[in-house]
Amino acid sequence: MADKRTGMDTGEQGQLDITRCSGPDLAGIIPALAELRVRVFRDWPYLYDGDAAYERDYLRIYLDSPRAAVILARLDGRIVGASTCIPLADETENVQAPFLARGWNPVDFFYFGESVLLPALRGRGVGVAFFEQREAHARAVSTCRFAAFCGVVRPADHPARPPGFVPLDAFWTKRGFTRRPDLTCEMNWTEVGDTAETTKTLMFWLKSLSGDPLP
Repeated sequence: MADKRTGMDTGEQGQLDITRCSGPDLAGIIPALAELRVRVFRDWPYLYDGDAAYERDYLRIYLDSPRAAVILARLDGRIVGASTCIPLADETENVQAPFLARGWNPVDFFYFGESVLLPALRGRGVGVAFFEQREAHARAVSTCRFAAFCGVVRPADHPARPPGFVPLDAFWTKRGFTRRPDLTCEMNWTEVGDTAETTKTLMFWLKSLSGDPLP
């Protein structure tokens, strides 16, 4: 299904539309989404030396999960941003692992995956729309009690950290999420300038979708 939300004035020529895409409709946008992810994740803090073919293969997890969705930002029909969400029970083992280690049932969590947006469109409300749309989708298709996402952990003195970089912690807190340093997972990717994958630690943030207290 494809569900148009609203148009947004970007201050540029053209109209920015936010849509929710799921099910078979995802197949048609996977190639463009893969290219966008490789482009955006190359920057700080992920520094991902990505491969579009690998990304296309990875994104099939959203096509294979009937309750997954991708929130798309389109400028004059061109995909300029995207944000993914999927029941944690349908995610990969490494993402589920820290929840299972604590005896938490993955069916209680909806996982908000990665968000990517071209730099020129940032700071104009798209990130807020991504969170709103993912929460609305999670409530519509599941009885999950909590939302969860994770972000890569980087030291403050990392040599690639851009001058004046401001972490998104305040933005995520304003969206109602709680930082959980005790809840982390590991992912592997090749960084820009490297020749092999290395293991990265990602920390979770949690939010109640039901009013129940966080575990």
